[in-house]
Amino acid sequence: MRVEEIKKKIKELASNIKIKSIEFEGPQVVIYVENPQDVAQTDLVRRLAKELRKRITIRSDPKCLKPQSEAKEVICKIVPQEAKISNIFFDEESGEVIIEAEKPGMVIGRQGSIFKEILKETGWSPKVVRTPPIKSKIVESVRDYLINVRDERKEILKKIGQRIHKETTLIEEKWIRVTFLGGSREVGRSCYLLQTPESKIMIDCGVNVSNIKSTPYLYIPEVAQLDIDALVLTHAHLDHCGWIPLLYKFGYKGPIYLTPPTRDLMVLLQLDFIEVSGREGNTIPYESSHIREALKHTVTLDYGVVTDITPDVRLTFYNAGHILGSAIAHFHVGDGLYNIAFTGDFKFENTRLFDKAVNTFPRLEALIMESTYGGVNDEQPSRKEAEDKLIEVINETVQRGGKVLIPAFAVGRSQEVMVVLEEAIREKRIPEVNVFVDGMIFEATAIHTAYPEYLNSNLRELIFYQGINPFISENFERVDSAEKREDVLRDQSPCVIIATSGMLNGGPVMEYFKNLAEDEKNTLIFVGYQAEGTLGRKVQKGWKEIPFSVNGKREIVKVNMRIETVDGFSGHSDRKQLLNYVKSLSDKPEKIVVVHGDESKCLELASAIYKTYRIETRAPINLETIRFR
Repeated sequence: MRVEEIKKKIKELASNIKIKSIEFEGPQVVIYVENPQDVAQTDLVRRLAKELRKRITIRSDPKCLKPQSEAKEVICKIVPQEAKISNIFFDEESGEVIIEAEKPGMVIGRQGSIFKEILKETGWSPKVVRTPPIKSKIVESVRDYLINVRDERKEILKKIGQRIHKETTLIEEKWIRVTFLGGSREVGRSCYLLQTPESKIMIDCGVNVSNIKSTPYLYIPEVAQLDIDALVLTHAHLDHCGWIPLLYKFGYKGPIYLTPPTRDLMVLLQLDFIEVSGREGNTIPYESSHIREALKHTVTLDYGVVTDITPDVRLTFYNAGHILGSAIAHFHVGDGLYNIAFTGDFKFENTRLFDKAVNTFPRLEALIMESTYGGVNDEQPSRKEAEDKLIEVINETVQRGGKVLIPAFAVGRSQEVMVVLEEAIREKRIPEVNVFVDGMIFEATAIHTAYPEYLNSNLRELIFYQGINPFISENFERVDSAEKREDVLRDQSPCVIIATSGMLNGGPVMEYFKNLAEDEKNTLIFVGYQAEGTLGRKVQKGWKEIPFSVNGKREIVKVNMRIETVDGFSGHSDRKQLLNYVKSLSDKPEKIVVVHGDESKCLELASAIYKTYRIETRAPINLETIRFR
């Protein structure tokens, strides 16, 4: 439907509404009205969305909005004190007032009565969020930055909207193809290009963690000019998002579609990436300004929201169960022409933090799926077995007076381990020992508490209704300085240390490893995947001497500490779960493409899927293009 046709239809269906203007801002059709109070009493948004099959947003004409200071006073009078408001801030870009409160239900009111009164008295559309138990600097910084650049963002969103709603070409032949720019028969630098005659959509753009100089193949003709319509990010791990700022450095001006937690975690991990790399003498070809530029172009989508992102492609995110905000990206191409999904990294099992990955889609002709643990022998123990082993190893180490070092990814594995340790100490399965948390784990954990709706119901129940928040247990002690780190190492008492990074490829964990490795009383426990070429994989394989550079001099650290791998904590599905996922899909795909795994894993999983389910299966190499229709 053309832009003018959409506007005409809106005016017909909303004839009793005082419409000031109709704008196309990103994927949304935004209707600015002079009487938002009247709109609130109708089902206009639902009717328009159903009729037009577009995301519809109603906003007050800015002239109808009360000044922020006055609106804040009105809100504080309307909302009962028992709601315990902790913060009120205004988003002029969306016309929303976001109210943080300890008891969100009391801000909404019975059948939305308080919300309606706020809208009526102030003109601002109210939105309520629960006060996070841990304040996140990143969440606040991201929010403040986006408010500060709201005028620039509005222009960006208008351009995106124009591109989405442009007229399609008259090409009769319809085709769909995917070019694999990274992450094929390897773990790292995930990057794929989905193309139709109308659209170019990039999915992920990540770093190779074992060789950060190795970028995706961004110089091929289809990508080199960066005339890409959209970038879709499945989740915030660096092997999926680490090179996104590079695109903006070289001139990409399009949107990034991602979930709200992924946006905040992406910023956290990218900033940490350039800081750690700079500290270790590595050259990173982008700066924090490029991270901010990428942030300026973000468009957040919640799970299950169907959104136009190009003239002929609709995107829907589904829970992937991997880390906070991780998503399976489902693309609906054309008017029912074809449906293809990219799993990103996913976990088809309920965990301490998340529900298992979604396996139900309206339609699915093709699936691009990960194979990190897709090898013949890649069977992980149950989550209970993994937790029991972790507790057993910690107890054995504490009894002999040693320290336990757990290298962990800041996002996902750290929080899983924290929840397990808190419960084990509370139930006295582990003695009362200090658990030191180092690196950006604490900030990542704060972001988790800011998005409780993305956690599973069991954890939300524990935090909000039983009053037990594992993330703020007094057993956890934050290490936030070099001096504090030295104190932890100097103290002879047994303890547990959770530190980044998870593959021993930089970060504060290196200082602990260097100081603890030679003492056989100590234990190092791997709880996550160790990519080929990383120091973590070498230690896991049994290397007994590790070279370090200290003040320009080469030193050898002998590894006498106990090395353990506790499988089962991974955010990736093992081989059995991967095969069960394919089996359980609500719509059996015609074609499955296997990526994100070492070469042998990709080939073995592809072979198993074909033999078991007789589905056409491929394991492409980088730079290969597969046509799907």
